[in-house]
Amino acid sequence: MERKPNIVLSVLQNKCPRCRQGKLYEEANPYHLKKFMKMNGHCPVCGQPTEPETGFYFGTGYVSYALSIALSVATFVAWWVLFGFSLYDNRIFWWLGVNAALLIVLQPVLMRVSRTIWLAFFVYYDANWNRDKVVKVADGAVAPEG
Repeated sequence: MERKPNIVLSVLQNKCPRCRQGKLYEEANPYHLKKFMKMNGHCPVCGQPTEPETGFYFGTGYVSYALSIALSVATFVAWWVLFGFSLYDNRIFWWLGVNAALLIVLQPVLMRVSRTIWLAFFVYYDANWNRDKVVKVADGAVAPEG
């Protein structure tokens, strides 16, 4: 029996949620800013469409916001443990600056991961992806054949 690929690793590697093998993005480097959000039309391995319907990725703003908040909380806790906060100096402002810079630098990665997470909410892993074909049904939705 074949092992099910880890969902966290497949999301962090921007892999297709259906087969967890195919790459979702044309460009592997998230910092190639001209093409960093260009997605393959379909998964190159299993054929899963990467945009099931028009406007599908509008909800990724919520995921990106949650990821940004989680990162900010993590940096806040790390700063508190490593440097501490005080009312008598400006360490909080240093944290704000470092956190803002970190969020700006990681923005392309956060945008990609939020799209991958959003797609994984709606497209589930299919152990039989190599036997089931993806077909379009009448209302524009996508379903496995069979």
